[in-house]
Amino acid sequence: MYGFHGKVLRVDLTDRSTKEETIPKDVQEKYLGGKGLGSYLLLKHLQPGVDALSPDNKIVFSTGPVADTVVPAASRFGVYAKSPLTGFFGESYSGGHVAPVMKRTGYDAFMIEGASDEPVYLHISDNGVAFADASDLWGTETYATEDALLERVDVQGAQAVVIGPAGENKVPFACIKNNYWRSAGRTGMGAVMGSKKLKGIVFSGSKSTPLADEAMLQSYVTDMVKTYGNTERTRTMQREGTPYMVGVTNAAAAFPTRYWSEGSFDQWEGISSDAMHEKMEVKPKACHRCFMACGKLSKVKSGRHEGLVLEGPEYETLYALGGICCVDQIDEVAYLNDLCDRLGLDTITGGNTVAFGIEAAKRGKLTGQPDYGDVDAIAESLRQIAYREGPGEILAGGVRAAAEELGLQDIAVHVKGLEPAGYDPRTLRGMSLGYAVSGRGACHLRSSFYMAELNDEVPHEPVPKTREFIKFENRNTLEDCLILCRFYQKFIGWEGMQTIVRATTGMDASESDLAAIASRVTTLVKLFNIREGWTRDDDALPARMFNEPIGPDGDWVADEAELETMLGEYYRLHGWDQDGIPMNGE
Repeated sequence: MYGFHGKVLRVDLTDRSTKEETIPKDVQEKYLGGKGLGSYLLLKHLQPGVDALSPDNKIVFSTGPVADTVVPAASRFGVYAKSPLTGFFGESYSGGHVAPVMKRTGYDAFMIEGASDEPVYLHISDNGVAFADASDLWGTETYATEDALLERVDVQGAQAVVIGPAGENKVPFACIKNNYWRSAGRTGMGAVMGSKKLKGIVFSGSKSTPLADEAMLQSYVTDMVKTYGNTERTRTMQREGTPYMVGVTNAAAAFPTRYWSEGSFDQWEGISSDAMHEKMEVKPKACHRCFMACGKLSKVKSGRHEGLVLEGPEYETLYALGGICCVDQIDEVAYLNDLCDRLGLDTITGGNTVAFGIEAAKRGKLTGQPDYGDVDAIAESLRQIAYREGPGEILAGGVRAAAEELGLQDIAVHVKGLEPAGYDPRTLRGMSLGYAVSGRGACHLRSSFYMAELNDEVPHEPVPKTREFIKFENRNTLEDCLILCRFYQKFIGWEGMQTIVRATTGMDASESDLAAIASRVTTLVKLFNIREGWTRDDDALPARMFNEPIGPDGDWVADEAELETMLGEYYRLHGWDQDGIPMNGE
């Protein structure tokens, strides 16, 4: 089929062997690439119940049919495995410049199996796979590792994905890094690489992917850039990036603060977009072919972190290392962000876990913890987590594992073991459903429903709200199959995706056809999770969301009865029974 090479490369690290497998045309049509292909491969090849950090787990890197095309939103790749943090389906995505080079190797996906006895890195190209020793890089931070691997491979245009010390030490919320500051951040994909002693992968190649109608695609993109290249939203993202959301969510009392005890941060202005521009030299930075340039290459102007350069901080980091931990200066959040990047830690889980540790210490359950706002002590806690030292060994498992060990399940905020993003479901009630049903755990990006709620663009009643939610979820799932950046949603829409699918793959699919593909992929993920022990009780919110109010009058909570109504309607719309079990397996 057009838009695909039609091949998966399997790499076995145990015996250093490789083999190619053909992707059947019907699989391409039913699931597309990205998340659809990744979930299909895991269900097909992964044995149920494997230890996520054992050689039996497999990690899949996948692109979509729009990778390495002129589409501005097509800069992303996906990573899939059984998550060591949740025990369920693990998925994460990263932008930058890696995805098109992955595609140029001549494969649509790479499935890494087994484990090496010694640290190793791979060079995957259109000429084959090279295995190389990485023993001297074991223990090296991410920036230096990426530089070293690209220097060793020494191929023009090559791109690398790497892990840091957190991944090596199998911290289950370790991430995979690329282009220094881009992250496949959630669900612990870096730990899976670390468990296999895989320090990094370098990709290079020159193979092109045949498209069904390049002229149609170019015409569509030309119109998109002309129509949306200078809109207010584009200009806002170019100037401010995601930090503009700090003010938006604080105004809505939806900005989690002081480990979920408050919905707004009194000192939010110190970590806002305005503060970023005041304290840092900020330049727009774009992923491959992107005209929105939401990334912010930032350099601290003065103070103890003068000269620090990074891309960010992004909104989710400002929430997790700022609001949740009560750090009120953006240059200090940038310092913690840089530390997490170097160590290879997910900032969302990292910030939540440190704040949980603060609360555990206040209850006499854990010693040696920082207090809110104590930046240097927070940094030390993150370092101890990455190296599993002292109390960091307890916190290294994430909030759910630490809560179980310390007997603090009543204060732990997570869904299926994954800590939520920076949108409080007590304020944004549709996010109650979003967090509860997400296959990878508490996730905002499986539906992106929070923006519509913040703009009051969705119904308030639970049943119509759920029906609208499904539309958002289906659209996002399809985006993760293609793979497209979330920030282009309002620019592309369903009609745009129909055009993109037709021009790349040749499939003449209606909106309902594409929604059916998305729902089919959501069902695949549900089947994977059921196989790994999921029950209806896992589609739930932390108890605190129902009984610990926030808001201007201190009376906003999530509604348990409303969530149950939404869950029932959600299951019905997906064709699942009342317990959330698919009635027709894929």
